[in-house]
Amino acid sequence: MNRSEVLVSLDIGTSKVKVIVGEVSNETINVIGVGTAESVGMKKGAIVDIDQTVHAIQNAVDQAERMVDMSIKRVIVTVNGDHIQLQNCHGVVAVSSETREIDDEDVTRVIEASQVMQIPPEREIVDVIPQQFIVDGQDEITDPRGMIGVRLEMQGTLITCGKTNLHNILKCVERAGLDVQDICLQPLAAGEVALSQDEKSLGVGLINIGAGSTTVSVFIEGNLVNTSVIPLGGDNITKDLSIGLKTTTEEAENIKLEYGHAYLNSALEDNSFTVTTIGSDEKQTFNQVQIAEIIEARLDEIFHFILQEFRRMGYPQLPGGYVLTGGLMRIPGTLDLARDVFQANVRLSIPTHIGVREPYYTVGLGTLQFAYRNAKIQGKAYAVGIESHQAKSEPKPKESIKAQRKQANQAKDKEGFMKKIQNYFFD
Repeated sequence: MNRSEVLVSLDIGTSKVKVIVGEVSNETINVIGVGTAESVGMKKGAIVDIDQTVHAIQNAVDQAERMVDMSIKRVIVTVNGDHIQLQNCHGVVAVSSETREIDDEDVTRVIEASQVMQIPPEREIVDVIPQQFIVDGQDEITDPRGMIGVRLEMQGTLITCGKTNLHNILKCVERAGLDVQDICLQPLAAGEVALSQDEKSLGVGLINIGAGSTTVSVFIEGNLVNTSVIPLGGDNITKDLSIGLKTTTEEAENIKLEYGHAYLNSALEDNSFTVTTIGSDEKQTFNQVQIAEIIEARLDEIFHFILQEFRRMGYPQLPGGYVLTGGLMRIPGTLDLARDVFQANVRLSIPTHIGVREPYYTVGLGTLQFAYRNAKIQGKAYAVGIESHQAKSEPKPKESIKAQRKQANQAKDKEGFMKKIQNYFFD
């Protein structure tokens, strides 16, 4: 395995921290390691406890390290939240080479030139995503390297986020003993896996429903044009179940995933289970129809909030329809309910790679694919993401040092003895 081609993604979610180790081979990602851990330091997509988040990151990293039998040193981190902002940017430079051939340096300079704009002090630039390059008026160029020209332009999307939110995430990663190689926006990462190029070109809405929040994104003409975060997710359904069944949040979560159904018409009445009542040892029996009423009501509300958000963005209808992904998609019946609410083309997106065939891995897997592709466009070079484990037994160097000292002392003693003999006979 060529380790220089291995990348590691870190997705810090509200319910789980996901680490994916992927090997790039012929521009495809082969997943070779996965680690997941319960995330208890996050609420509604934001960090609320540094120490607990660091601990969750370390647990997920340890699990992935055991799978690949290597040490993870550098990661690509995803960011998300209502503090993310997108704005158009434009850069222009003159080609510096005497031969007028565009190279990596020219691409780097034009990307840097596009960032020369007034940014509020409380915000920080995360990345610049090139939409197209223009060489001497010729547009729609995806990679201008090797072309001949005098004037190079780039039109792209500038991504900024709140400094406080970003620094808290980076602090957690660094305290977990990892280096941050790059930062990737969650909707771009999810879109890399969940959406086809035709859908992006036609105009599509991507809906990523996680535990603490829902990310709503719009792609048109191949580019991300808008994104927003709604503070509603699977945790709201879990809380409703906990109240309705009078049980703990942990047991309500397990019931939601094991017996839950989001579409009342398809729920089975004979699919029953027992629940321990909180505060006592009593157990009650419920069936799938009873909890489907609770799940459908809350999810229907979330879907209507999503529709309102699309309208607020200015996209009441999208030709490519809507694509659903995220951890909540594990509940059966979600797609049927979504089609009833949206009254449009809706489909689910679940990764097909071996080892990550769950909807909550969409962002982590997409981070690897998007970061690799974007790095090639921008001419960035990633360092090795994993390294060999250091040898646990290191007594040999110490023993050799001791041996060297012993030999030196013996030589010194011998030299002193010879001097004494010489002095005795020749003085």
